[in-house]
Amino acid sequence: MAHDHVAYGLRAQYGILATPETVLAWERGRAVPTEQELTALAGVLWCSPAELIAAASTLREHRVARGTAPEELARRVGLSAQAYRRMEDEGRWRGTERQTAALAEALGLGPRALITATGGDERLAELLRDAATTRWQAYVKPAVRMVPLPRRTVEAALQRLHTDYHARMAATSSWGASGGSGEAGRAYLDDVTGHFWASVGA
Repeated sequence: MAHDHVAYGLRAQYGILATPETVLAWERGRAVPTEQELTALAGVLWCSPAELIAAASTLREHRVARGTAPEELARRVGLSAQAYRRMEDEGRWRGTERQTAALAEALGLGPRALITATGGDERLAELLRDAATTRWQAYVKPAVRMVPLPRRTVEAALQRLHTDYHARMAATSSWGASGGSGEAGRAYLDDVTGHFWASVGA
């Protein structure tokens, strides 16, 4: 369908004033449609909003991909619509454990997608870096609170991160090392969340 046909459909069917240039900008990723525009665009193109989102990563993107209104999702997770919208706008989830579990269920999020959608990636990375470089046992409880996985799974993953990181650091400090001066350890820490998710199978 040509861009001018899509723009006409948006205007005629949904009352959305979008030019063919705007549609082209959405297609090329130079502009982002609003939630209302995305829903209308999906209607014009006879597809679901989820098919138009490359890879949902925020709460809003996951919610829109599911076709759920913010008020409905707020009700399902036990929040006021205003509180949910504020968290969605800020990109920072502050729900309880029960609300977080309800959110994951309502949006069909696995552990990794849940952490990303709720804005916890950087906090998790910091926690994992600390667990890898120091005494990992001290970080089991905070990690279990943050990541919706069984305690044994998290313990095994943290121990693995710690062991792998220290093996890389020991190799750089040995007499036969090529003088990398910790580059392998730093590189490992740069992707510590990737190593964690691979370790837990997510």
